[in-house]
Amino acid sequence: MLREKTAIKRLNELANGWPRGLWIYSADGRLYVMRCGKDGEQVMNGWGGVDQDYVVDTISIPSDGGDW
Repeated sequence: MLREKTAIKRLNELANGWPRGLWIYSADGRLYVMRCGKDGEQVMNGWGGVDQDYVVDTISIPSDGGDW
């Protein structure tokens, strides 16, 4: 339980200092760090999906991009 609480605390601390030029996209059970467009927007491709050219890094934390 302590490890889980520590991980959550670290994520919250990270969120507090997160740069405005980046955002997180969840897909395929991974977290993708994405660069924002020139106006700070989330960039989509011509088919309405997230533009993969803006991927900066991939983080292997199990995740799901579904909605509630």
